[in-house]
Amino acid sequence: MKPTRHDVLALAASLITVVSSIHRAGHKGDAATLGLLGAVAARQRVRPSDVALHLGVNQSSVTRQMQKLERLGLVKLQAAPSDGRSCHIVLTTAGRAEMRRLTSIGLDRFALFVKDWDARDVRTLARLLENFERSKSAAAGKRPPAPSWRPNAENP
Repeated sequence: MKPTRHDVLALAASLITVVSSIHRAGHKGDAATLGLLGAVAARQRVRPSDVALHLGVNQSSVTRQMQKLERLGLVKLQAAPSDGRSCHIVLTTAGRAEMRRLTSIGLDRFALFVKDWDARDVRTLARLLENFERSKSAAAGKRPPAPSWRPNAENP
């Protein structure tokens, strides 16, 4: 049976609420730091403009935040050999450790959100969200993006 317009409306309303909440939280404190570190970690060396594009924020904001992370020893800013006006951002060992620490805190927080759920329901929601992303990308004629954040054996 195909979903009705009412079904789609309920889905859209729920997703918009969740996405808005996550978006607001993602621009604050540790979540913002984790997002920045994750964007840098996804590549060996990355330009601030690429981080800004990936995160959907203003480049000047990324530049200021990366300078702060550099002062904290979490990233290194290196001059781009091909363009003296630009730089590359590289994650430091301390930055990787901070990313693991913040990821653990984030997972603990998500665990609180689903603490009263059955494990099957958590797995089902994860599978359905992945299906939704694939369907959304297919409808737009695009390949689904690679997950920008995915736990692995080192970083459960």
